[in-house]
Parts: sequence; structure tokens; C-alpha cells
Amino acid sequence: MSDNIKSGIIIKGLSGLYEVRLDGGGSVLCPARGLFRHEGETVAAGDRCALTMSPDGSGSITEILPRRNLLMRPPIANLDTLFIVIAAAKPAPSPFTVDKLTCIAVQNDITPKIVINKKELDPERAESLAGIYRSVGFETFLTSCESGEGMKELSECVASLGEGSICAFAGASGVGKSTLLGVLFPDMEFATGEISRKNQRGRHTTRHVELYDTGRAYVADTPGFTLLDFTRYDFFDLDDLPFTFPEFAEHLENPGCRYTRCTHKTEEGCAVVDALNRGLIPLRRHESYCALWEELKEKRDREYD
Repeated sequence: MSDNIKSGIIIKGLSGLYEVRLDGGGSVLCPARGLFRHEGETVAAGDRCALTMSPDGSGSITEILPRRNLLMRPPIANLDTLFIVIAAAKPAPSPFTVDKLTCIAVQNDITPKIVINKKELDPERAESLAGIYRSVGFETFLTSCESGEGMKELSECVASLGEGSICAFAGASGVGKSTLLGVLFPDMEFATGEISRKNQRGRHTTRHVELYDTGRAYVADTPGFTLLDFTRYDFFDLDDLPFTFPEFAEHLENPGCRYTRCTHKTEEGCAVVDALNRGLIPLRRHESYCALWEELKEKRDREYD
């Protein structure tokens, strides 16, 4: 690579400018070449890129390097791990939201990990939820920012992520994402929204994706993960849905279901339904699958009308 060509990772983008952490040290705030906009190419935090540098130290992003994945809502690239945060109470937990996020992660080759925060508010429900997600193979943490419970284990997990890897914390407003990050990384400033008394949900103050360097992995507190409307946005297709539930995997393999176009919802002879009836697949997870199936079926029907 010539002296005027550098490489790095995009830390954040705001108002048409991107902060790039350069390989070898230092950072630069620069635009992306206009051709990206004309070609409709997305530039996102987490992207690795090539830059053309000028003698005065300024630069311009000239190439986006190959990605592992790209999420559009919120826009973030090359995500390795997604910590999905849910509260035991206040706001009431929404397993369906968690299951949507695990599906998006699995589809994009991102490792989902579950964080059940505010355990002190409803320990019994927290343990019940943890049991469901652990039973299907997701690493799950029970945490309390009030007592500090579970924070050491969660911190060790983040510290064990690969050098240069990218992780994000996602969940509904009010579950304590930003507060959690503030406890984990006290030297960094993460925004925290106050809780609305009317609906017990936080007013999220984070407005753009920004990666923070923890010294090993990059971590992002990201807005937009609650925009999970599968009928409006293209997360994945109906045919992909069964493969986004890891607990279905062994039951989808041959001989699997006796039907080639099985919905895996109620069919007699379906290996997934049989596993559900034998207690091998949690009922709550299958309920989420059925609800998502209906959403994606409605979307497909509209597209074919």
C-alpha cells in the first residue's frame, strides 16, 4: 500500500463525515467519495475501508473493503456479537422482541448473547427467561446494575472477544443498555435516557451508531434495534425463517419433516412440531416462530398481489 493510501475502521458517521481509526494509530475525520452516493453504496460504522490521504493530513474514503455482514437498521457492519438486553421488569420483558433480534443475528452470522438486566426487580421471572434461552444454546447473563450481580461475568465475556472484533448492545428503550455500558466501561460516556412514567420506556438519547474502543474489542450502543417491522423491512425471507431458530436445526435435517413445504407450525408428522410436543423446543420460542411466520407470510402475499 502506497504512502498516500491508508486503511482503517469507520468509528462513526455524522452529517456526511466519517471518523476513521487508522491502522497503526491515529484517526481522521473525512468524507466518502461522491461515487458511493451515486452508486447507492452504504457506508456504515464498522466498515473497514481504504483512504486516500493528502499531504495536509486530510483524507477521503475511496473503498469499502469486503464485509462479513451489514445491518441496515441500525447501519452497522462487520458485527461479531450482539448482546440482546431485556429487563426482568420496568419495562415488562418482550420475549418476541428478543426472538426477533436472535433471528436477525443468526441470519447474519452474528453470535447472539442474552442479557437479562434489572434482575432485582423480578428474580423469578429473570431466572425463567434465562432458562429458556440457555436451553436453546444462547449464552445468557443475569445482571443488576443496582447490586452488581452478573457484571463481572459479563465484563469477562466482553474482554474475551477477539481483538478488533465488534459487539453491540441492543434492546428496547428503558431496559438499561446505556446504564449497563456505563457500569462496564466507566471511563466511557454512554448516553442514558430517562424513563417515561407513562409507558415505563426510556427516551433513548443515542442518535447514531458509534464504536468505542475498549482496548480489545469495539463496543457500540446503537439506536434503531427496536424498528423490527418484518413486513416493512427486508431482514430475511419466509424460507429462511426456520433456519434462524438454532433449536430447529437437528429437526430440519433428513429425514426431518415428511412435507417438502412444511410450515413447522401445526402439521402432523412435522419433526419440529413433534420436538415441541416432546418438550425439546420451548413453547414460547415456537410461539415467536409462528408469529414471525405470519408476518413474513403477509409480506410475501402483498408482494405477489
